[in-house]
Amino acid sequence: MLCLLALSVLAGCGGEEKQAKRARTVPVTVVAATREDVPVSLSAVGNVTPLASVEIKSRVGGIIDKQLVKNGQDVKKGDLLFRIDPRSFDLAIKEARAKLDRDRAHLNKAREDLRRYSKLREKNVVSQDTYDDTFAEATSLENTIRLNEAALEKAQLDRAYASITAPISGRVGIVQVNEGNVIKANDDRTLCVINQIRPIIVSFTLPERYLGEIMQRQAHGPLRVDITPSGTDGLTVQGELTAVDNAVDTTTGTIRLLASYPNEDNRFWPGQFARVGLTLRTLKGALLLPTGAVLQGMNGPYVYVVAPTEKNTGTVTPRDVTSTYIVGERTVIDSGLEPGELVVLDGQVGLSPGAQVSVKNQPPPGGEGGKDKAKTAEGAQQ
Repeated sequence: MLCLLALSVLAGCGGEEKQAKRARTVPVTVVAATREDVPVSLSAVGNVTPLASVEIKSRVGGIIDKQLVKNGQDVKKGDLLFRIDPRSFDLAIKEARAKLDRDRAHLNKAREDLRRYSKLREKNVVSQDTYDDTFAEATSLENTIRLNEAALEKAQLDRAYASITAPISGRVGIVQVNEGNVIKANDDRTLCVINQIRPIIVSFTLPERYLGEIMQRQAHGPLRVDITPSGTDGLTVQGELTAVDNAVDTTTGTIRLLASYPNEDNRFWPGQFARVGLTLRTLKGALLLPTGAVLQGMNGPYVYVVAPTEKNTGTVTPRDVTSTYIVGERTVIDSGLEPGELVVLDGQVGLSPGAQVSVKNQPPPGGEGGKDKAKTAEGAQQ
């Protein structure tokens, strides 16, 4: 009886131990470490600006008798936008020509008189004073003709200014002055504004500590800029870095950069905000983990590596790793991990070295080609 009682007690203890083991099993989600080619980029918020912007104003006064431009119209350089009533300018041209012809006729007569008096003076038939007066008159008429020629050119120039044309190709904004309005010469009033939006410029700033690397990379060829406009479907397009400012802003410690995009699809509009990612280089074959799988400890970053024991179960071991970059929602692992190893992504709170875990998900295949094509992401150096 005593032996049977002892055996029953031992059996009960073994069952309690197995039950305790099952109770300590922690459910987790795992992910496999993968290798990819990952672009490293610097992120910023940019502002869309036109390549060129011109305020159209009148240089002469008069009544606008023709308005050939409409709100939001695309125009080409040289297109006629407005025409000021040209009749007053035509009259000014006629008047200037008449004065010029009159003074030219007087000059011809003065020159004939000068030649005749020159011969008579040699014969002492006319006095020196008469000859001098004729010479002075001819010289004065020559200067008057120069003034008249300038007046004629000025009248012709004003006549040309009466036709207001587009100085650049672009898109017209809201027209401020319409047909029938009277405007003054050199009026401050803006008739309309033309913005050149093809190509378009995106202006953004980055910390000055990246300036050296940006200049070094740009010396070897154009740098790619990924641009995502606000207020759209979120589609990212590729532009090109076209300019770096010649001075660092000492107030903010940033450098201003300009990116260009063809904008044939009118995706960008002046004044719009956009997310910008300047790609500096590509990390070839980088080992990646979701950033949530990397924990911070007293000795630096570490992960829980799962060693499978049987189907959907295993044990975990903490392992120190080193990382350099965070690319989007993933962290680049430099050392401490191999491709294909399973790492705990969710459920680390209840873990300890050697803890039993049950895997809730089916991890994706790891290794050299475990992911699809590397997505473009924003990166920042830790």
